[in-house]
Amino acid sequence: MPAANLRSRAGAAVAAAACLAILAAAALLHRRRRSGRAHVSPGGLGGRRGRRARRACEEEEKPQDRFKRVLADNSYSHFKHLRRQGAEPVGPGHGGEGQPPPQESSQKVHPFEEEITSLLNNPCGFQNFMAVGQCPEMSTSYNWIDTDAQLENLARLLDGEKAFAVDTEQHSLRSFLGYTALMQISTQKADYLIDTIALHDVMGILRPVFANPSICKIFHGSDNDVLWLQRDFYIYVVNMFDTAKACEVLSKPQKSLAYLLELYCGVTTDKTMQREDWRLRPLTPEMIQYARCDAHYLLYIATCLAVELHAKAYDSHSDKINFSFEASHRSNMICMQLYAKEIECPPGASIAASVFSRNLQNRGLDSNKSGEVKDLVWKICAWRDVMARMHDESLRYVLSDQAIASLAVSVPKGPTEVCSAIAETDMSPSTMYPSLSSPSPIAVTHVEELLCLLKDTTVSMDAIFKSLIEKYKDPSRLCRLSVYNYNLVSQLSLKQTNIFSFASSGEKLLMAPPNKKVSRELFIKSSHVSPQYITTAGSMQVMEDYFATVIAKSWNGIFNVI
Repeated sequence: MPAANLRSRAGAAVAAAACLAILAAAALLHRRRRSGRAHVSPGGLGGRRGRRARRACEEEEKPQDRFKRVLADNSYSHFKHLRRQGAEPVGPGHGGEGQPPPQESSQKVHPFEEEITSLLNNPCGFQNFMAVGQCPEMSTSYNWIDTDAQLENLARLLDGEKAFAVDTEQHSLRSFLGYTALMQISTQKADYLIDTIALHDVMGILRPVFANPSICKIFHGSDNDVLWLQRDFYIYVVNMFDTAKACEVLSKPQKSLAYLLELYCGVTTDKTMQREDWRLRPLTPEMIQYARCDAHYLLYIATCLAVELHAKAYDSHSDKINFSFEASHRSNMICMQLYAKEIECPPGASIAASVFSRNLQNRGLDSNKSGEVKDLVWKICAWRDVMARMHDESLRYVLSDQAIASLAVSVPKGPTEVCSAIAETDMSPSTMYPSLSSPSPIAVTHVEELLCLLKDTTVSMDAIFKSLIEKYKDPSRLCRLSVYNYNLVSQLSLKQTNIFSFASSGEKLLMAPPNKKVSRELFIKSSHVSPQYITTAGSMQVMEDYFATVIAKSWNGIFNVI
């Protein structure tokens, strides 16, 4: 069959699939409009007595919907770090549910700076993290931790250890900021897999153990793990030995964990397992094996590296460098990092510049067309940024970078054409993500907003978001209010005006500095509604009513709703 016919049939199939997606979304939205306002049952998000009608852009409930408290939400506010003074007592069993939440501080001061600085100046020195000998085999037994009592018992056990190994598995595809989906801890005697989804709100039980300077925590490549633990649980790591940093000091040819596992333990591991969906419960046997492997051998690997560091002692060619000291110093410098949310002004600007340069820079566009495309790329990126925050989805899940570039160049005229352009672009091997549908349910549901951006190049972002906010005044059409998006919808217009405005022809787009921080004050200071705990039906209803009455006042600045 001629290639042209094949392409024609493929294009027709894509268009048909897009039409079906639009019709399905339209039918669902029509049913929702006929059924009236959504009713929140007395059971709230957990233990419902009745089922809440599903909103048009919801595919399914996600694990993070059950979280009662989120330290890093999707708003444009800065992350507030733990303030130790007046916080919960230090010791096992504190920081869980029923305990007063730890106090927060917006200051960029590490709450354990004094302890880490002491370790930087006076490291623990050479130590064997376990008895030197043959590499320990991994048994078939392990401990699955998913209850408060089990976590408290683990904290007491770890409090008596001199060292333990740690690793985490993250989920980022179906969450804007991502979250820790699993934590692996290994001692010389046992492996522990902690269900950090089930125990998300009580993981603070482990906070004192991780902050104990007399216990060494063994990680590999911990730069991100340290930040993720702060972001999700206010867990700050004090006293660390990072096997990747030891590899650097020893000038190993590689510093990957896979390399160390094979070198010291004769174990091969499939690192593609890292990309598995770690929200899955129960985990598959393959996922369990992979997760255990990452932590189980770390104590032995760390001991082997520590022995080599000690044996090398001083390098006569390097002016007496103390290798053990250097490895400890580099490891504990990682502990000094502080998590910060990436907040840029205007939203989406730096990503838009990247999308344009990577996908459209060499398209041979004339100056007029180039300016129009830059404007569209930025507007679509800004729209995607707010949609991803509102729905707590990753940017990639909402709309791929390549699809944004395609829409900005082709400027489709109708819903079917928009969905077809997205689906056809995402069929490319370079953009395909097997677990994603294209276009996403969010893009299909909000396709009219995309069309508005594409049809009128003079339309302002303020006008687009005015339309959005008008929809969100009706709770039946609002994305589910949660600990992730509540501060976003309530804070957006407080301090900043025209944050979506920019110069024509993309001038400001290309000049916008990446990650410029935008400060916000908390929206509710005197309200009795806490945005941190909103799982009961009563508080959900109060928030929706409060939001409906306050929105006319709060949206005035940026969107000129009134």
